[in-house]
Amino acid sequence: MHIPDNYLSPATCAVMGAAMVPVWAISARKAQAEISRAKVPLLGIGAAFSFLIMMFNVPLPGGTTGHAVGGTLIAALLGPWAACIAVSVALLIQALLFGDGGILAFGANAFNMAFVIPFLGYFIYRFIKGRTSSPRGELIGLGVGSYLAINMAALCAAIEFGIQPAIARDAAGLPLYCPYPLAVSIPAMLIPHLVVAGFIEVFFTVGVFAFIKRVSPGSVYEGARTRIQAIYGLIVAFVCLSPLGLLASGTAWGEWGAEEIKNVATGGKALGYVPTGMTNGFSLKALLADYTVPGMPEWTGYIVSAVAGAALLVIVFKLFGLLRRSEVETS
Repeated sequence: MHIPDNYLSPATCAVMGAAMVPVWAISARKAQAEISRAKVPLLGIGAAFSFLIMMFNVPLPGGTTGHAVGGTLIAALLGPWAACIAVSVALLIQALLFGDGGILAFGANAFNMAFVIPFLGYFIYRFIKGRTSSPRGELIGLGVGSYLAINMAALCAAIEFGIQPAIARDAAGLPLYCPYPLAVSIPAMLIPHLVVAGFIEVFFTVGVFAFIKRVSPGSVYEGARTRIQAIYGLIVAFVCLSPLGLLASGTAWGEWGAEEIKNVATGGKALGYVPTGMTNGFSLKALLADYTVPGMPEWTGYIVSAVAGAALLVIVFKLFGLLRRSEVETS
């Protein structure tokens, strides 16, 4: 679901980025007002969870791969505004350091995964939870919310891909960017998410939430005991297990390289060309591109990348917490 650079036109990227600016601004204010200082470290932990969950690629129908996001999980723990910030920062780290998702397409990726998933998933979760009195109803709400939210995000990504042939063509009439229309992009994105990826999202969301609720209830309910160390232990376990994401062969739909896309077959026929916008488009060489480390085995590089990304996210939000603390003390 990470849209690379040069799949969307500059105009589409600008519109999506502009749409996210007020969302980020409001989310930052809301998160600062709603999250207590005791829960600020959970922002970094939530971002790290999202980052690590997205490294667990699974095979999807059609020979592609996909992953969970964890946006509904963070929203259930900290609220949708905080989840928007946490997932956005995780996506930014992925794009800048690992080349997973485009720099110009960051606004579109944030809209799909840091806005649609946390907010839609959270409100469905709260709707169902508010109409049940048992703990099971809470988990059902989480499961339904996370499933519907990731599929809506996949639909949004499919629409962003699918409108490109209609809005940007070269002199020969060929698409400049994503060459697949809505009739191709929507089923290609939505069916695998409905059939497989949505249930992977449910598995991670409900499983991690239930674990945190059991070992550190203060992370879910105000006034209860908080055991951050136990949650850090879960992050370490995710890091150690991250190479499992390498078992899924193939490339996620819409994330092919420029030379790879011309050989992608749709309806039994290869595309046969590389769109001009991809050939002459923006390119940034990431330091640890594709979660690899030069000179290291692939699985080792994956673990190093997992450690680097998770640690960086925890540190970023710890610094945010310290900054907030100093502001409160000086006011």
